[in-house]
Amino acid sequence: MFARGIGIAAGVVADSVFGDPRRGHPVALFGSGAAAFERRTYSDDVRAGLVHSAALLTSLGVVTALLERVGRRRGAASEAALVAGAMFIAAGGTTLCRTGEQMVRLLQEGDVDGARRLLPSLCGRDPSVLDAPGLTRAALESIAENTSDAQIGPLVWAAVGGAPGALVYRAANTLDSMIGNRSPRYVRFGWAAARFDDLVNLAPARLTGMAVVVCAPLVGGSPRQAWQAWRRDADKHPSPNAGVAEASFAGALGVRLGGPTQYAHELEIRPTLGNGRDPEVDDLARAVRLSRAVQILAAAVAVSVACRTGRRASVLW
Repeated sequence: MFARGIGIAAGVVADSVFGDPRRGHPVALFGSGAAAFERRTYSDDVRAGLVHSAALLTSLGVVTALLERVGRRRGAASEAALVAGAMFIAAGGTTLCRTGEQMVRLLQEGDVDGARRLLPSLCGRDPSVLDAPGLTRAALESIAENTSDAQIGPLVWAAVGGAPGALVYRAANTLDSMIGNRSPRYVRFGWAAARFDDLVNLAPARLTGMAVVVCAPLVGGSPRQAWQAWRRDADKHPSPNAGVAEASFAGALGVRLGGPTQYAHELEIRPTLGNGRDPEVDDLARAVRLSRAVQILAAAVAVSVACRTGRRASVLW
């Protein structure tokens, strides 16, 4: 009855203990397979990108759904184990926060070169052009956005879609990071991957914003300012989802995010999110603590929703 909820809880605990595997991570293996498939499917065309993304995501979804059906027939323990494994694979919140804490230590020690080497583990910006304040802002924005992408998204989709939901979500997020950017090569081929990632993140991003509002006092922040920054500034962001997470974090922490943002393929001038001061290293540390609190709250809600869904399904069955 509660197999999905138990599986989600077990997967979250496993992620909190072990974090992401350093070698042989299934997400990295999926990325390698997608890159190999791209060599056969690539064309500078929207339709080619749609076929590429649909083939990969549909195949993964079908295979996982079949495995979940087999697990369900074998009993609740097997189903819970499959959901736990999928959640562990899809979740990245623990590694996100550990990397954020490492960035805080490097910046506190004045090791700007070390912080530049670490930044690609958080985001795709060009670290060579960033000084300590720029690295702080980039890391904080990444912590905010990836709280939604790396942890809340998998929790939401595991709660409503079980193992297939969690794994297809993570695969969509991976495809977006690979081909969803606006570089000359992927502006058309990656269009479908980027739009699908936007779609599956609509609910997780807004649930992240709500959780930030609730958890803001735990880091000395203001729920009211988090809410106001979300409502006032989120729509200014080029992403319909990242803006929600970043604006609510900015308001909760009393800082200002946005501004010139250098990627490998282009310079973007991002809008201002929040109306506070420029973020400092202590604010980055607070952002990591806020991310952890949001993740814990979201996990509790996801487990509750999954158990209630399972109870209704068992009654209908």
